Amino acid sequence: MKKYILLSAAALLAALASGCAGSYPRGTFITDITVPLAVTEAPSKADTLKVGKSQCKDFFSLVAFGDASINAAMKSANISKVHYVDWKAYNVLGITGTYECTVYGE
Repeated sequence: MKKYILLSAAALLAALASGCAGSYPRGTFITDITVPLAVTEAPSKADTLKVGKSQCKDFFSLVAFGDASINAAMKSANISKVHYVDWKAYNVLGITGTYECTVYGE
């Protein structure tokens, strides 16, 4: 029994410690981050920028739907010139996730 518990603990530790490297940080239990995705040029007047958003969702990593593309975010705010793009991820235990693209431009 003691050997089984020790082996189970070692397997759990190995599973938790052996994450894959990625381009953004991921939490094991909860991920709630916003990261920059792209920058083109500094806006002439930052206070006059339009903000467009697009979003997609997933459930249990089995079903995913939506359009979180830069193009969809541009259309939502009638943006023709992109200055920068942010990306937001929110996921809880892999049960539900929301991913959002925010475009700033003219």
